[in-house]
Amino acid sequence: MRKKKRKKHTKIITKIVLFSGILIGGEIGIVTIMNCNVPEKRLMEYMKYIEKGEYEQMYAMLDQKKSSMNSKEEFIERNSKIYEGIEMSDLSITDITVKRQENGNAAVSYTTNMQTAAGNVEFTNDAVFSHDWTGYHLIWQDQLIFPELSATDKVQVTSEEAKRGDILDRNGRQLAGEGTASSVGIVPGRMENREDTIKKLAEYLGIGADEIEDKLKAGWVKADSFVPVATIPKIQEVDLLTVNPDKTVLEEKEKQDTLLKIPGIMLSDVKVRTYYLKEAASHLVGYVQAAEDLQEHKGEGYRTNSVIGKTGLETLYEKELKGTDGCEICIVDANGNKKSVIAYEPRKDGEDIHTTIDGDLQSTLYEQFKEDRGCSVALNPYTGEVLALVSTPSYDNNDFVRGMDNSQWSALNENEDRPLYNRFRQTWCPGSTFKPVIAAIGLKVGAFTANDDFGNEGLAWQKDSSWGDYTVTTLHDYEPVILKNALIYSDNIYFAKAALKIGADQLMQSLNQIGFNQELPFDIKMSESKYSNMDKIETEIQLADSGYGQGQILVNPLHFASIYTAFLNDGNMIKPYLHADGGSTFSEIWIKDAFSPQIVSEVMEGLEGVVNNPEGTGYGACREDIRLAGKTGTAELKATKEDTSGTEIGWFTVFTTDRDTKNPILLISMVENVKDIGGSGYVVEKDKAILDEYLGNE
Repeated sequence: MRKKKRKKHTKIITKIVLFSGILIGGEIGIVTIMNCNVPEKRLMEYMKYIEKGEYEQMYAMLDQKKSSMNSKEEFIERNSKIYEGIEMSDLSITDITVKRQENGNAAVSYTTNMQTAAGNVEFTNDAVFSHDWTGYHLIWQDQLIFPELSATDKVQVTSEEAKRGDILDRNGRQLAGEGTASSVGIVPGRMENREDTIKKLAEYLGIGADEIEDKLKAGWVKADSFVPVATIPKIQEVDLLTVNPDKTVLEEKEKQDTLLKIPGIMLSDVKVRTYYLKEAASHLVGYVQAAEDLQEHKGEGYRTNSVIGKTGLETLYEKELKGTDGCEICIVDANGNKKSVIAYEPRKDGEDIHTTIDGDLQSTLYEQFKEDRGCSVALNPYTGEVLALVSTPSYDNNDFVRGMDNSQWSALNENEDRPLYNRFRQTWCPGSTFKPVIAAIGLKVGAFTANDDFGNEGLAWQKDSSWGDYTVTTLHDYEPVILKNALIYSDNIYFAKAALKIGADQLMQSLNQIGFNQELPFDIKMSESKYSNMDKIETEIQLADSGYGQGQILVNPLHFASIYTAFLNDGNMIKPYLHADGGSTFSEIWIKDAFSPQIVSEVMEGLEGVVNNPEGTGYGACREDIRLAGKTGTAELKATKEDTSGTEIGWFTVFTTDRDTKNPILLISMVENVKDIGGSGYVVEKDKAILDEYLGNE
């Protein structure tokens, strides 16, 4: 009797434990059990696993005896290859209908919608679930992926690479486009001495021998394979046939000829993004590199072989330039025959970007200043079309496309002249080139008139004894001390007095009105011009120094050029622009009535004298055929007034004054250190050579 009771008691306990086990996990456990008993919820759960790429969880939901896949490994491989191969995302199901079958199974009809590499895919399908005491389990068949797919079929993805758009100058000349380079490679079966060949190639290319070995060990490599190792410039025959071939071209040709004598080494043409002005426009145009972080650009059409703009115009106009690769997703049978097309998206080439840049002027500016640390900006002062943006010294942006070895990268980064640094985007102390701005502001606020004589103070001056031993110095003694002459002789004392007459508050307010402390409305982000490190002009001496472009005044060269356009447009500042949409040009005022036409006339009298008066500091640029105006400047950068080791920044702002000039131009050039090479006169001389070539003879 006791034994029977014990057995009965045991059965009761077992049932209680089993029931408790079902409820373990609280709410989550209950939801799971509920889903197991609702086929449509089981289907939705399965689809969520597909979206997340959780293939093991998908497999765990199957009725493994009735499903067509033999093993978990086969199931995971089949599903992952297809879903990841088509770049599936945003999977959803709708229109769900459940039909229960006599054998206890349930058939669920539904509509699938997903995004793929070939665009949106939508289809209706059926899923069958078996049922037992634990709930519903999916009976998996290949048709669950796509209705037309059988166990022996494959899903094939074929892509057609879109052509990246060109970047063109104002005359349709390529600044960036498709070009040809030489791919250096090894044919393993043709090597006579593997170790020696790899060693020589590594030395020539400046890369590690281990890196070459790794490429040769790739699974696809056979004896007759061409294994690309590096990309180098292609030597064009036309470059060798010129009267005076470039030295670097001859050296490169000699190296390649030597390389080709090594058994097993070959050169093959390869299409690459090419920058035709090289160093002359690298900071402006930028470069592309492989799109490495594809997750960051998910859904934007980038693939493992895609490139993406990294700097300059290449990244600024990436969306327009990149285009969309063509793609077809289809089902093929065991023999490779196409059964059906699931999705197709035609190739769409990237747009060409037409710029306002004059490639010849860009190159001329670079050649003149390539040994200097500086920058130049040029624009049409009447339209705002930016004709050139140059930063020197520079680098060849093609090297970033072809790939650089460690020594090349180190040389660029460790160069004290900082060739990677984009100087035209920065702000600089303008020195005396700022004086016309102070003049125009002073006239505008009524602090003085153009004919007010400020008095001859000699070559040194201070307001009073409160300045201690601080004085403002100038280089020329002249009379009368009026605005026109002060500009021609570049008188620091006059403009220090002018700033004091204007006053700090009025000067700061006036500078803010012409774009200081605000972002320049331009495609490329430029540093903001400032008049103080502390948001305001704090002392009287700082105010006086600001009058002749010292103190804490910092200007961006392109913003500065826009201010100068007011002197040619009745006081209106013209907005600079770079993108000539469809090749068309236009003109837009950025800041209206910055100065009055009367003020412009009075300031221009002095600016024309700077270049055309023999006493003017810019007289070296004077021409007889075309009237020019402008202003020179030398900004001193030193720790104290007594400091003799500081540097000097040289400036020259020069422009044509006649609207009917064939090629109107406003040019601003800056060189970082001109202290021992002629001051601003060094910049005047170089700008004159540039203008002589650009303007020609009219």
